[in-house]
Amino acid sequence: MKGSMSEKVCLITGATSGIGKATAMELVKMGASVVMVGRDRGRGEAALAEIKEKSANASVDLMLADLSSQQEIHRLAGEFKEAYPRLDVLINNAGLFRSKRITTADGLETTIAVNHLAYFLLTKLLLDVLKASAPSRIVNVSSGDHNNGAIDFDDLQGEKGYKGAQAYSQSKLANVLFTYELAKRLEGTSVTANCLHPGAGIRTNFGSGVTGVFGFMVR
Repeated sequence: MKGSMSEKVCLITGATSGIGKATAMELVKMGASVVMVGRDRGRGEAALAEIKEKSANASVDLMLADLSSQQEIHRLAGEFKEAYPRLDVLINNAGLFRSKRITTADGLETTIAVNHLAYFLLTKLLLDVLKASAPSRIVNVSSGDHNNGAIDFDDLQGEKGYKGAQAYSQSKLANVLFTYELAKRLEGTSVTANCLHPGAGIRTNFGSGVTGVFGFMVR
């Protein structure tokens, strides 16, 4: 059947709201088994129940992880491998914007940690399963705002001077550069890597709580 994802296993981060949730819903409707990753159990279970009800597909699972923590990412990858023998599609979607500089439990600036390093680490930890399941796909959700970004190798963590919009653009550019290099390294493996701009004016709760001009524009 055209468009069928029957017997395919998909893992989606940031899947309990917004773009991630909509992606999970459509893949489940296409017959895929979907593992939704989120931070909050209550919101995650509500999203899980809604998708099961609307799709009439029970092949949906929820795994909890705070992707700002590298320890949590390692745990997530381990739990996934224990529960699932294959992975056909990895969608790195979770992201955030921070007006003020905040550091994670690992001492990293939160924007680069969640928006890029989490993509990199989770992909690395699951790459063996993706290769074993080939043909398979890696999809990194970036943003057209990467055009405004520049990788500041002298101040990746924004310690010398932090601007939320600059940090966000840098992280989205990092997504794109990571994807291009990953695609080159995966040539011949039947694992593809692609990144995307989801489009402007998407109605989600992204940017809620963000102050300043950027927050106004996002809302």
